[in-house]
Amino acid sequence: MNYSLVVGAVVFWLVAWATNEWLVRLNVENRTIGRSIDLVVPLLFGVSILVLWEGLVRGLNVSPILLPPPSMIWARILVSGSILWADFQQTFLKSVLVGFAFGCGSGFLVAIAVDRSPFLQRGLLPIGNFVSALPIVGVAPIMVMWFGFDWPSKVAVVVVMTFFPMLVNTVSGLAAASSMQKDLMRTYAGSYWQTLFALRLPAAAPFIFNALKINSTLALIGAIVAEFFGTPIVGMGFRISTEVGRMNVDLVWAEIAVAALAGTTFYGLIALIERKVTFWHPSVRG
Repeated sequence: MNYSLVVGAVVFWLVAWATNEWLVRLNVENRTIGRSIDLVVPLLFGVSILVLWEGLVRGLNVSPILLPPPSMIWARILVSGSILWADFQQTFLKSVLVGFAFGCGSGFLVAIAVDRSPFLQRGLLPIGNFVSALPIVGVAPIMVMWFGFDWPSKVAVVVVMTFFPMLVNTVSGLAAASSMQKDLMRTYAGSYWQTLFALRLPAAAPFIFNALKINSTLALIGAIVAEFFGTPIVGMGFRISTEVGRMNVDLVWAEIAVAALAGTTFYGLIALIERKVTFWHPSVRG
Protein backbone atom coordinates (compact mmCIF):
# COMPACT_ATOMS: atom_id res chain seq x y z
CA MET A 1 0.00 0.00 0.00
CA ASN A 2 1.13 3.50 -0.84
CA TYR A 3 -0.08 5.65 2.04
CA SER A 4 1.55 8.78 0.61
CA LEU A 5 -0.98 8.72 -2.24
CA VAL A 6 -3.81 8.35 0.24
CA VAL A 7 -2.58 11.21 2.42
CA GLY A 8 -1.93 13.44 -0.60
CA ALA A 9 -5.41 12.81 -1.98
CA VAL A 10 -7.07 13.50 1.37
CA VAL A 11 -5.04 16.71 1.84
CA PHE A 12 -5.97 17.91 -1.65
CA TRP A 13 -9.64 17.18 -0.95
CA LEU A 14 -9.53 19.09 2.35
CA VAL A 15 -7.80 22.08 0.74
CA ALA A 16 -10.34 22.09 -2.09
CA TRP A 17 -13.18 21.91 0.43
CA ALA A 18 -11.76 24.83 2.41
CA THR A 19 -11.30 26.83 -0.79
CA ASN A 20 -14.90 26.21 -1.79
CA GLU A 21 -16.10 27.24 1.66
CA TRP A 22 -14.16 30.49 1.30
CA LEU A 23 -15.45 31.14 -2.23
CA VAL A 24 -19.13 30.62 -1.42
CA ARG A 25 -18.90 33.06 1.50
CA LEU A 26 -17.48 35.89 -0.61
CA ASN A 27 -19.78 38.88 -1.09
CA VAL A 28 -19.06 39.75 -4.70
CA GLU A 29 -20.86 42.67 -6.32
CA ASN A 30 -19.41 42.14 -9.78
CA ARG A 31 -21.82 39.90 -11.70
CA THR A 32 -19.15 38.38 -13.94
CA ILE A 33 -16.97 37.40 -10.99
CA GLY A 34 -20.02 35.97 -9.23
CA ARG A 35 -20.86 33.78 -12.19
CA SER A 36 -17.22 32.66 -12.43
CA ILE A 37 -17.31 31.60 -8.79
CA ASP A 38 -20.54 29.70 -9.44
CA LEU A 39 -18.68 27.72 -12.11
CA VAL A 40 -15.42 27.27 -10.19
CA VAL A 41 -17.04 25.87 -7.03
CA PRO A 42 -18.69 22.76 -8.57
CA LEU A 43 -15.71 22.25 -10.91
CA LEU A 44 -13.24 22.29 -8.02
CA PHE A 45 -15.49 20.02 -5.98
CA GLY A 46 -15.71 17.52 -8.84
CA VAL A 47 -11.95 17.54 -9.41
CA SER A 48 -11.33 16.98 -5.69
CA ILE A 49 -13.66 13.96 -5.70
CA LEU A 50 -11.77 12.47 -8.68
CA VAL A 51 -8.40 13.09 -7.02
CA LEU A 52 -9.62 11.51 -3.76
CA TRP A 53 -11.02 8.55 -5.70
CA GLU A 54 -7.75 8.07 -7.60
CA GLY A 55 -5.57 8.38 -4.51
CA LEU A 56 -7.61 6.00 -2.36
CA VAL A 57 -7.96 3.33 -5.04
CA ARG A 58 -4.29 3.35 -6.02
CA GLY A 59 -2.94 3.95 -2.52
CA LEU A 60 -4.97 1.12 -0.96
CA ASN A 61 -4.43 -1.23 -3.94
CA VAL A 62 -8.13 -1.72 -4.56
CA SER A 63 -8.80 -4.28 -7.29
CA PRO A 64 -9.87 -2.65 -10.60
CA ILE A 65 -12.68 -5.20 -10.77
CA LEU A 66 -14.18 -3.73 -7.61
CA LEU A 67 -13.48 -0.07 -8.41
CA PRO A 68 -11.20 1.15 -11.20
CA PRO A 69 -9.44 4.51 -10.76
CA PRO A 70 -10.61 7.48 -12.85
CA SER A 71 -7.42 7.37 -14.92
CA MET A 72 -8.21 3.83 -16.05
CA ILE A 73 -11.79 4.83 -16.93
CA TRP A 74 -10.52 7.82 -18.94
CA ALA A 75 -8.04 5.61 -20.79
CA ARG A 76 -10.85 3.22 -21.65
CA ILE A 77 -12.97 6.10 -22.95
CA LEU A 78 -10.17 7.16 -25.28
CA VAL A 79 -9.65 3.61 -26.58
CA SER A 80 -13.36 2.73 -26.94
CA GLY A 81 -14.61 5.96 -28.48
CA SER A 82 -16.32 4.26 -31.45
CA ILE A 83 -18.16 1.79 -29.20
CA LEU A 84 -19.28 4.49 -26.79
CA TRP A 85 -20.47 6.71 -29.64
CA ALA A 86 -22.52 3.90 -31.19
CA ASP A 87 -24.09 3.11 -27.81
CA PHE A 88 -24.79 6.82 -27.23
CA GLN A 89 -26.55 7.12 -30.59
CA GLN A 90 -28.69 4.04 -29.96
CA THR A 91 -29.71 4.90 -26.40
CA PHE A 92 -29.75 8.68 -26.18
CA LEU A 93 -30.34 10.03 -29.68
CA LYS A 94 -32.97 7.43 -30.57
CA SER A 95 -34.62 6.11 -27.42
CA VAL A 96 -34.25 8.98 -24.96
CA LEU A 97 -34.88 12.01 -27.16
CA VAL A 98 -37.73 10.46 -29.16
CA GLY A 99 -39.41 9.02 -26.06
CA PHE A 100 -38.90 12.27 -24.15
CA ALA A 101 -40.53 14.30 -26.95
CA PHE A 102 -43.50 11.94 -27.29
CA GLY A 103 -44.01 11.45 -23.55
CA CYS A 104 -43.76 15.12 -22.57
CA GLY A 105 -45.70 16.33 -25.62
CA SER A 106 -48.58 13.91 -25.13
CA GLY A 107 -48.63 14.57 -21.38
CA PHE A 108 -48.91 18.31 -22.03
CA LEU A 109 -51.75 17.93 -24.55
CA VAL A 110 -53.68 15.54 -22.31
CA ALA A 111 -53.26 17.99 -19.42
CA ILE A 112 -55.01 20.65 -21.50
CA ALA A 113 -57.83 18.18 -22.15
CA VAL A 114 -58.00 17.28 -18.46
CA ASP A 115 -58.23 20.96 -17.58
CA ARG A 116 -61.27 21.26 -19.86
CA SER A 117 -63.02 18.14 -18.57
CA PRO A 118 -64.00 17.59 -14.90
CA PHE A 119 -64.62 13.93 -15.75
CA LEU A 120 -61.00 13.45 -16.84
CA GLN A 121 -59.80 15.26 -13.72
CA ARG A 122 -61.54 12.72 -11.53
CA GLY A 123 -61.06 9.68 -13.74
CA LEU A 124 -57.66 10.00 -15.45
CA LEU A 125 -55.46 11.54 -12.76
CA PRO A 126 -55.95 8.69 -10.22
CA ILE A 127 -55.11 6.20 -12.98
CA GLY A 128 -52.05 8.31 -13.80
CA ASN A 129 -50.85 8.10 -10.21
CA PHE A 130 -51.32 4.34 -10.33
CA VAL A 131 -49.44 3.89 -13.60
CA SER A 132 -46.58 6.16 -12.52
CA ALA A 133 -46.00 3.84 -9.54
CA LEU A 134 -45.51 0.78 -11.77
CA PRO A 135 -41.93 -0.60 -11.53
CA ILE A 136 -39.89 -0.16 -14.70
CA VAL A 137 -38.55 -3.72 -14.41
CA GLY A 138 -42.11 -4.91 -14.87
CA VAL A 139 -43.04 -2.55 -17.69
CA ALA A 140 -39.88 -2.94 -19.78
CA PRO A 141 -40.22 -6.67 -20.63
CA ILE A 142 -43.84 -6.13 -21.69
CA MET A 143 -42.87 -3.26 -23.99
CA VAL A 144 -40.13 -5.40 -25.53
CA MET A 145 -42.70 -8.12 -26.24
CA TRP A 146 -45.09 -5.59 -27.80
CA PHE A 147 -42.71 -3.44 -29.85
CA GLY A 148 -39.73 -5.70 -30.50
CA PHE A 149 -36.09 -5.63 -29.47
CA ASP A 150 -35.04 -2.46 -31.28
CA TRP A 151 -35.30 1.14 -30.08
CA PRO A 152 -39.13 1.53 -30.48
CA SER A 153 -39.68 -0.61 -27.37
CA LYS A 154 -37.28 1.61 -25.41
CA VAL A 155 -39.16 4.67 -26.67
CA ALA A 156 -42.37 3.13 -25.35
CA VAL A 157 -40.82 2.66 -21.91
CA VAL A 158 -39.59 6.26 -21.88
CA VAL A 159 -43.05 7.50 -22.91
CA VAL A 160 -44.65 5.61 -20.03
CA MET A 161 -42.13 7.05 -17.56
CA THR A 162 -42.35 10.67 -18.76
CA PHE A 163 -46.04 11.00 -19.62
CA PHE A 164 -47.54 11.21 -16.14
CA PRO A 165 -44.98 13.53 -14.48
CA MET A 166 -45.68 16.00 -17.27
CA LEU A 167 -49.44 15.47 -16.98
CA VAL A 168 -49.57 15.98 -13.21
CA ASN A 169 -47.24 18.98 -13.17
CA THR A 170 -49.02 20.72 -16.04
CA VAL A 171 -52.43 20.24 -14.44
CA SER A 172 -51.10 21.66 -11.18
CA GLY A 173 -49.49 24.56 -13.05
CA LEU A 174 -52.71 25.43 -14.87
CA ALA A 175 -54.37 25.83 -11.47
CA ALA A 176 -51.62 28.15 -10.21
CA ALA A 177 -53.16 31.38 -11.52
CA SER A 178 -54.94 33.27 -8.75
CA SER A 179 -58.69 33.95 -8.71
CA MET A 180 -58.05 37.69 -8.98
CA GLN A 181 -56.06 37.19 -12.18
CA LYS A 182 -58.80 35.01 -13.65
CA ASP A 183 -61.45 37.57 -12.71
CA LEU A 184 -59.41 40.25 -14.47
CA MET A 185 -59.40 38.17 -17.67
CA ARG A 186 -63.18 37.78 -17.39
CA THR A 187 -63.63 41.55 -17.10
CA TYR A 188 -61.78 41.84 -20.40
CA ALA A 189 -64.18 39.23 -21.88
CA GLY A 190 -61.29 36.84 -22.46
CA SER A 191 -62.24 33.44 -23.84
CA TYR A 192 -60.93 30.16 -22.45
CA TRP A 193 -58.13 29.99 -25.02
CA GLN A 194 -57.18 33.64 -24.60
CA THR A 195 -56.99 33.15 -20.84
CA LEU A 196 -55.02 29.94 -21.34
CA PHE A 197 -52.31 31.47 -23.53
CA ALA A 198 -52.16 34.91 -21.90
CA LEU A 199 -52.39 33.92 -18.23
CA ARG A 200 -52.55 30.26 -17.28
CA LEU A 201 -49.77 28.78 -19.43
CA PRO A 202 -47.26 31.47 -18.38
CA ALA A 203 -48.22 30.81 -14.76
CA ALA A 204 -47.77 27.07 -15.37
CA ALA A 205 -44.36 27.47 -17.05
CA PRO A 206 -42.31 26.77 -13.86
CA PHE A 207 -44.34 23.59 -13.27
CA ILE A 208 -43.87 22.47 -16.89
CA PHE A 209 -40.13 23.03 -16.79
CA ASN A 210 -39.96 21.21 -13.48
CA ALA A 211 -41.54 18.19 -15.20
CA LEU A 212 -39.13 18.51 -18.13
CA LYS A 213 -36.14 18.47 -15.78
CA ILE A 214 -37.47 15.47 -13.89
CA ASN A 215 -38.19 13.64 -17.12
CA SER A 216 -34.71 14.36 -18.52
CA THR A 217 -33.28 11.97 -15.94
CA LEU A 218 -36.18 9.52 -15.93
CA ALA A 219 -35.95 9.12 -19.70
CA LEU A 220 -32.28 8.15 -19.60
CA ILE A 221 -32.76 5.75 -16.70
CA GLY A 222 -35.78 4.16 -18.39
CA ALA A 223 -34.01 3.66 -21.72
CA ILE A 224 -30.91 2.10 -20.14
CA VAL A 225 -32.89 -0.25 -17.88
CA ALA A 226 -35.18 -1.24 -20.77
CA GLU A 227 -32.13 -2.35 -22.77
CA PHE A 228 -31.39 -4.94 -20.09
CA PHE A 229 -34.45 -6.91 -21.25
CA GLY A 230 -33.69 -7.17 -24.95
CA THR A 231 -31.94 -5.01 -27.50
CA PRO A 232 -29.71 -5.24 -30.57
CA ILE A 233 -26.00 -5.64 -29.85
CA VAL A 234 -25.62 -1.93 -29.22
CA GLY A 235 -26.76 0.51 -26.53
CA MET A 236 -25.64 1.67 -23.11
CA GLY A 237 -27.82 -0.76 -21.18
CA PHE A 238 -26.78 -3.67 -23.39
CA ARG A 239 -23.10 -2.78 -23.00
CA ILE A 240 -23.32 -2.44 -19.23
CA SER A 241 -25.11 -5.76 -18.73
CA THR A 242 -22.79 -7.58 -21.16
CA GLU A 243 -19.46 -6.19 -19.97
CA VAL A 244 -20.27 -6.79 -16.30
CA GLY A 245 -20.52 -10.50 -17.14
CA ARG A 246 -17.14 -10.28 -18.92
CA MET A 247 -15.54 -8.45 -15.97
CA ASN A 248 -14.69 -5.47 -18.19
CA VAL A 249 -15.55 -3.10 -15.36
CA ASP A 250 -13.58 -0.20 -16.83
CA LEU A 251 -15.83 -0.21 -19.92
CA VAL A 252 -18.90 -0.37 -17.68
CA TRP A 253 -17.71 2.71 -15.81
CA ALA A 254 -16.93 4.40 -19.13
CA GLU A 255 -20.55 3.84 -20.20
CA ILE A 256 -21.74 5.18 -16.84
CA ALA A 257 -19.57 8.27 -17.27
CA VAL A 258 -20.93 8.93 -20.76
CA ALA A 259 -24.50 8.45 -19.54
CA ALA A 260 -23.93 10.79 -16.59
CA LEU A 261 -22.39 13.42 -18.85
CA ALA A 262 -25.24 13.16 -21.36
CA GLY A 263 -27.90 13.33 -18.64
CA THR A 264 -26.25 16.30 -16.94
CA THR A 265 -25.90 18.18 -20.22
CA PHE A 266 -29.53 17.48 -21.12
CA TYR A 267 -30.71 18.67 -17.70
CA GLY A 268 -28.53 21.76 -17.88
CA LEU A 269 -29.83 22.66 -21.33
CA ILE A 270 -33.43 22.49 -20.09
CA ALA A 271 -32.52 24.57 -17.03
CA LEU A 272 -30.87 27.17 -19.27
CA ILE A 273 -33.96 27.37 -21.48
CA GLU A 274 -36.09 27.69 -18.35
CA ARG A 275 -34.09 30.72 -17.19
CA LYS A 276 -34.57 32.37 -20.59
CA VAL A 277 -38.30 31.63 -20.82
CA THR A 278 -39.32 32.25 -17.18
CA PHE A 279 -37.04 35.25 -16.56
CA TRP A 280 -40.00 37.01 -14.96
CA HIS A 281 -40.50 34.37 -12.23
CA PRO A 282 -39.33 35.31 -8.70
CA SER A 283 -37.16 32.18 -8.42
CA VAL A 284 -35.23 33.21 -11.54
CA ARG A 285 -35.07 36.91 -10.70
CA GLY A 286 -33.71 36.03 -7.27
